[in-house]
Amino acid sequence: MKLSQPLPRETGKNYALRVLKENIVGLELPPGSQISENELSAALSVSRTPIREALSELEKVKLVEIIPQKKTSIALIDYDLVEEASFLRATLETAVIGQVCEMRTEQDLMRFEQNLAMQHIAFRANELEEVMKKDNEFHRFFFEITRKPEIWQLMQNLQVHFDRVRNLSLTTIADEVIITEHEAIFDSIKKRDAAHAKAQLSAHLARYRVDATIIQKSYPQYFK
Repeated sequence: MKLSQPLPRETGKNYALRVLKENIVGLELPPGSQISENELSAALSVSRTPIREALSELEKVKLVEIIPQKKTSIALIDYDLVEEASFLRATLETAVIGQVCEMRTEQDLMRFEQNLAMQHIAFRANELEEVMKKDNEFHRFFFEITRKPEIWQLMQNLQVHFDRVRNLSLTTIADEVIITEHEAIFDSIKKRDAAHAKAQLSAHLARYRVDATIIQKSYPQYFK
């Protein structure tokens, strides 16, 4: 499990929740693996109470399964939840990207360009965690540009199910097609071509379905 330091003023519960979520989404805690309150408490240097509270929150969003007095384990990936997350993203992002084409500034274009350059650098250095961070940042820009950051935040609880599959896709299918698709979306934004941007974004967000067969064949033990 990858550990990080608590953020300033971060409570024990929030620290445990953040670290556990990052490790579940990043597959450092793989689907189906068992976890222990005592071991987590020792690893994170917090008492069992905030660990228990964090696990309860993760159970609510179906990232862990708790059987009282028996075991706590990382939930297997449920493709029904992945489909829901994909539907939510596709609905909201394709709706907002037309506004991005209208509202984007030259400064916004520079941010996109810098982000895309960093995606390439991270991918070629095999820094897949950084690729995911820059991927999420690229999509978050849509909501920042259109002044809808709270909608992006609301998406995150369901988004984690989609992100686990995206991480598996990066690990299993080692090519830069996702970044190439980002560049095509950016080009449409730059040209203010809303129709083309929507079409490209829809295809991009549906890519995980193309990769699904390969991923499930490589990691059958990770799926319901």
